[in-house]
Amino acid sequence: MMDGQLLVTIFSGFFIACGVVALLIGSLGLLRLPDVYCRIHAVGMIDTAGASFIILGMIIHEGFTLVTVKLVLIGVFMFFTSPIATHAVAQVAYKSGVVPVGRNLARAAGTKNVKTSAATKKRAAKSAGKTKAKSRGTS
Repeated sequence: MMDGQLLVTIFSGFFIACGVVALLIGSLGLLRLPDVYCRIHAVGMIDTAGASFIILGMIIHEGFTLVTVKLVLIGVFMFFTSPIATHAVAQVAYKSGVVPVGRNLARAAGTKNVKTSAATKKRAAKSAGKTKAKSRGTS
């Protein structure tokens, strides 16, 4: 018959292993996906889940102590800051004119009937102006 300590160890090990597997899957997405937006989506979703599972495993392992309270605070902090950070990275990429890979497929295939949106034209003009200013040596 199993005692309580063995059951706690099994449950905590299970949740930590789930977190590690989730983080490994997210890192594969980071390496394999084609552009920054896909990578942000893969990593942004999975790192929150993986870290949450690992923290849950540590909470189960530790029991109810001051360490558990600290782990809960870390978990809440990560739950809110990780999606905000990935959103900020996506906004910077968008404002910098990074176009998703799927948007370029029609142009790469030689299709001439592709309409460019006004926002894309604005971003392209804005980034062209920035490169001209940088090439003149001004800051």
